[in-house]
Parts: sequence; structure tokens; C-alpha cells
Amino acid sequence: MLPNRVLARLALLAASFSISALPAAEKKPFTLDAVFALRGGGGDPMVSPAWAPGGKRFVYLKGGKLTLYDASSKSEKQLLAIGDLENAAVKPRAEDRFGWQNRRVRESEFTWSGSGKELLLSVEGDVFLWRESTGKFDQLTTTPEMESDAKLSPDGARVAFRIDDDLYSLDIASKKTTRLTFDGTPTLMNGKLDWVYPEELDLGSAFWWSPDSSRIAYLQFDTAREFVYPQVDLLGLRALAEPERYPQAGTPNADVRLGVTPVSGPIETRWMDLGDTRDALIARVDWIPGSAKIAVQKMNRVQNRLDLFAVDPATGQVAPLLEETDKYWINYSDTYRFLSNGTEFIWSSERDGYRHLYLYGIDGKPKNRITEGAWEVTGLAAVDETARQLYYVSTEASPLERQLYRVGFDGQGKTRVTQQAGTHGIQMSPACDYFLDRYSTRVNPPSTTLRGAGGEEVAVLRPSNRKLLDEYDVLPTEIVEVPATDGTKLYAGVIKPKNMQPGKKYPVIVSVYGGPHAQSVVDAWRGAGIDQVFAANGYIVWQLDNRGSSGRGHVFETPLYRRFGKTELADQIDGVNWLLKQGYADGKHVAITGWSYGGYMTLYSLLNAPEVFRAGIAGAPVTDWHNYDTIYTERYMGLPAENERGYVASSAVTYSANLKGKLLMLHNLEDDNVLFQNSMQMAAAFERDGKDFRMIVYPQKTHGVGGKPARQMYGTMMRFFDEALR
Repeated sequence: MLPNRVLARLALLAASFSISALPAAEKKPFTLDAVFALRGGGGDPMVSPAWAPGGKRFVYLKGGKLTLYDASSKSEKQLLAIGDLENAAVKPRAEDRFGWQNRRVRESEFTWSGSGKELLLSVEGDVFLWRESTGKFDQLTTTPEMESDAKLSPDGARVAFRIDDDLYSLDIASKKTTRLTFDGTPTLMNGKLDWVYPEELDLGSAFWWSPDSSRIAYLQFDTAREFVYPQVDLLGLRALAEPERYPQAGTPNADVRLGVTPVSGPIETRWMDLGDTRDALIARVDWIPGSAKIAVQKMNRVQNRLDLFAVDPATGQVAPLLEETDKYWINYSDTYRFLSNGTEFIWSSERDGYRHLYLYGIDGKPKNRITEGAWEVTGLAAVDETARQLYYVSTEASPLERQLYRVGFDGQGKTRVTQQAGTHGIQMSPACDYFLDRYSTRVNPPSTTLRGAGGEEVAVLRPSNRKLLDEYDVLPTEIVEVPATDGTKLYAGVIKPKNMQPGKKYPVIVSVYGGPHAQSVVDAWRGAGIDQVFAANGYIVWQLDNRGSSGRGHVFETPLYRRFGKTELADQIDGVNWLLKQGYADGKHVAITGWSYGGYMTLYSLLNAPEVFRAGIAGAPVTDWHNYDTIYTERYMGLPAENERGYVASSAVTYSANLKGKLLMLHNLEDDNVLFQNSMQMAAAFERDGKDFRMIVYPQKTHGVGGKPARQMYGTMMRFFDEALR
């Protein structure tokens, strides 16, 4: 349940704007109308940049055009209009039933060939190939079927894709299509992910070309044993059943196995011998350079053990490379790399409480540690095998920042590459000669700069867009340090109302997420949304990252193990108490709000600290962790059968009789992530206990509320807080 969890902050929000140059008196106040009028304005228009294999060039989408940028000449040109491909495509046939595809499935819009002279594009269910030699595109498929997740072979000769639940390969020269799997059904999916794997393991695809282009490795998901949740669409003349396979905590996961199939000659899948996978997760699959082995990461169900195997695709036999164990849990990660020399790989581990990098031999024996310290590596940007150096992003400068560093494979010569304080999003070229730096701070909207490998500026591709917020009075977010009761340093952000009067106390809205795999308080641009509207209307907006949130290392997360709510609430109360000591916050008028885990925290806080929180708005809350999905919940809480007391103590429903403050719950009826069942059970408990509350139900088929209903929702939230806190 990641908060992309943009949803974790109530889908907050909207545009990238900036702080102004005009006198404050001339600026417009920030209102809900401004939020929705400006939504999407001022953002970085560089969409989906993708470096060519040799470096020095990348493509991106700009205004519906595929555009090529050349770093050497600092020039760009348009290659094609996506609209031309849309017009040429045969529109996909209508689905017979609604399909619940997870939001984190990643199907690339375009990918380079290995030569860097062609681009594969997927548009409207058909597949196209642009050739630099002609400057034109060829349409490779013209079918009413949806060719999904199309991938170009490394040699550029073939394209693999999925139709429904089976895999196919197309020879580009002849345009002949070969079916690779034959047993796909709605519950037996070849190369197609179930709902929970992308959501909680961030696995974006389920098949992979071998480096020599001769074979494809793929995952087969058998979801027949997964629990079927009875989603239903109530907007038509007749109710329409739209069942979703959603494994709730303690129920069966999909049965997953790894197969390898050739793309020419006799088509027969060989299944890899990974042992019993019924109670396990296949978290990552990677071809090792040379195509002779496949690296597979297998985790046990509760995710406190990870085994890395080298698998022989010809025989299916498995050889162990390394094993990771943790007394709490192991976080999945993409921070690793198998080197093209075929003899080494870069690995990352949180074995000392912080994610760091290590160099291993391909036999699984450790060579040396590369990074170390009470900070964490958050990403591996690039590996320069020739210079035996790697580039990584970390929190070493501050847990509030993300900076790029370079270091040798031996851990020597560490150099900080990015220098400006704040948050740097890095996309480095494969040749390690340039990188795109998307940079922002809490007071500076994002800019995109092309830089050389040493960090020197080559070109400002997209400066910060300050035009829109020059018109509006956006209030600054101040980041402060807050000591928890036990002395732990916590970080919080506060937005104060404008022109605060000395001696006057102001009502407080606590904005909370609070759960694992999310960090809310960072030195990065947050946009301007509902928090700004709250502050413009005289509320102090307060947000604190409690223990359990990310950015501070594994050691900062683990106090939540097997018991949600208790530690998070204690830290949130410490934060409110610190704020009240500053003298300008009204302790009798404190409210709390959040979405997803933040919705859970809102309910748990109202019910367990009614003396602190007078009111709350809980959006899409998990109310009982038995209802949430297997992979996320069991990672932190364990299996229900082994920790039933923890599940009961962590449930907001358990404390329903304690409700004293005013409460508004918000939820989509067909939320595919946090099922509506949660809010219904909470409502039933309140009704049983004779408690007053409000609930608004929305009809959308997603985790967040969007479009015109969102405008209605935010207006309702404003009125609710005005009634509860004034």
C-alpha cells in the first residue's frame, strides 16, 4: 500500500507552481477553485524520458510528439506525432468484463532497440517501430486484440507481447506471429501479473527477453485459489458484478512459477525448479549477462527471508548465491546490478539497519562493502564498469534530501556529485556521460537540468515554472525537528496561516500518512493543494513522519512490527504536544485527516486519543488488517493465525465505542486497493455502539477520488472542518 501514494495525502494535489515575485498584496488567495483551475499547470512537460543505449541522446513525449534530444549538440527534434499512430491503430475490441489491473503495472510506451537506431511504440493496442534510417514508423500489428506489454528483443529482430493471458512473438522482417504459450485463462496467466504483486512488490512486468534474444523467461500466475471480492458497479440500470481477485491477509496467494520458452523452433516451456513456491513469493527475475543463467529472488510468505538463486534455463536446476534474513522483515529493492563481465554483481542489503551496497562474485561470495553509515542508499543510478565506479542516490546529506554520489567498486573515492540542497531525481545515461537532474526544494518547483557525469551543468532543459504561482499567495512550509518522548528525532512540516496575530491561537489540522514505505516530510516541492486552502482559511497545517515511515533506514521502520497504530500514534501525539508548546496552536481545536494508511491513522487516533483530536476525516481507511492484502499486511503483521492478538489490537474497529469527536469517512465503493468492506465494518460498529458519524460514498473504481467528484469532496471537507473546529 504505497502512497504514490499521492493518495496517502488525499490525492494532494495538483500543480507545480512557485513562490512569487509580485508584492504579496497583489496575489490571489489560494482557494479550492484555484486548486482545480490550476491542476496540471506548470508541471515539467518532459514525459517518460528514455536514454538511447549509447548515451548522449534521449527521447521524451512533449505535447503529443515524440522528441529526440542530443546532449552533444544541445539540440532537439520531433520524430513523430503520437496522434498519427493513434489514427493508424485498430481500436481494441471491447472487453467482455471489467479487468482489475493494478496501477503499478509498467508497460513502456516506447523503448529503444539495442542498436539505438529504432524505437518500439505501443499505441491503442497496436505495435509500431520507428526507424532512424527512414525517419518513419512501420505498423507491426493491425488487430482488434490488445497487444500488451510489447518488448523489443535485444537484437531488434523480434517483438514479444501478450494477448489476453498468453505470450506471442512477432518476427519484424516477415511480420509472422508465433504463439509461445497455449494454456492461458482468466485464472492461469502467462506473463501477466495478478493484482497484488505489482502493488506490494512493485513488480511491473512478468516476462523478460534473454540477452541473446533466443528465449523468454516468464512468470505464470495461477490465481484460482485467490479470494474473490464481490465488487459491483451500481451506476447502470442493473447492478453489474465486477469480481476482483484480491488475496486478503491469511488467504491464499497466487501460485507462481517461472518458465523459459524459446521463440523459434519447437515451442515448449521448461519450468525452473525453484522448490515449493505455493507459500513463497518470486520477487525479482533477471537474466544474468551472457544468457546462461537467470537470477531469481525468492522470499518466504512473511518476507523475513530472501534467497538469491542462479537458475540454469536449459535444465531448470538451481544454485544458491546468497541468503538474507531479518528478524523483522526484508524490504524488496531494485538496488542491485549484475555486471556485464559475468563474474560480479552489486548487491544492496539492510542487514545493519540501513540499505547499503556490496560487491559480490557471481559465485555468491562477498568481495567487499562499498557504502556504510547511518544513512541509506535509495537508488542505484548507474554502473560504470570500465572505470569500476558506480553512481547512487542517498540520504547521507540529510534524510530530508536526495543527493547523487559516485564511488569506486572498492568503496574508495566517494564524491558527492549534486551540490544543491534539496531533492534530486536522477536519470543517468547508460554510458554514464550525462544525467537528467529533476531538482526541487520545498520552496522551488521542479526544474530539469542536463548535467555531465561530474555534475557540471550542460543545459537547463526545463526551468522552474514560476508563472502560475506568481499570481497566488502560497504559504511556506517550515520543516522542524521534534523530539519524541524517548529522545528520537522526528521531522515535521508546518504551514502557518498568513498574518498570524500575537497571542492568538489557531486551530490545527494534522495531515497524516504514518505507514511504511512513505516519507511525507522532505525538502522537495509538494505542489499547492488542499493544505494551502486549509492554511489560507486560518488553519495551522501540521504533518509529522512518525516511526515506521521511510527515509530513515530499516531501523526506523521496525517499531511497527506485528502491531500497527500504537507507536505511530505516540509519535503523532508528541508532535502535537510540541506544536502546542510553541504558543500559537489551539489545543482544544485539533483535527486529523489522511487517506489510506492515513485514513487508518485518523480513525485509530480519534478512537485512542479523543482528548487530543476533536475531529477527523478518514479517507479510504483500512479499519481491520484482516481485510487488507496478503503481501503488505503479512510483511509487517505476520500471518493472522500467528498474531491474532496483534491484528485485533491494531484494528480501529476494536475501539469503535471510544468515538467522541466528529468524524467524516470517505471511500469509493469500488476501491480496488483498500476495499469498501473496511468502511462498512467500521460504520456497522459505530451504529452498534450508538455513535454519530458521517460517511460519503463515491462510485469510482480506484483508490482515490478524482475528477469533478473530487471538487465536491474537498468542498465537503472544508465545510466539515469549519463546523467542527470553529
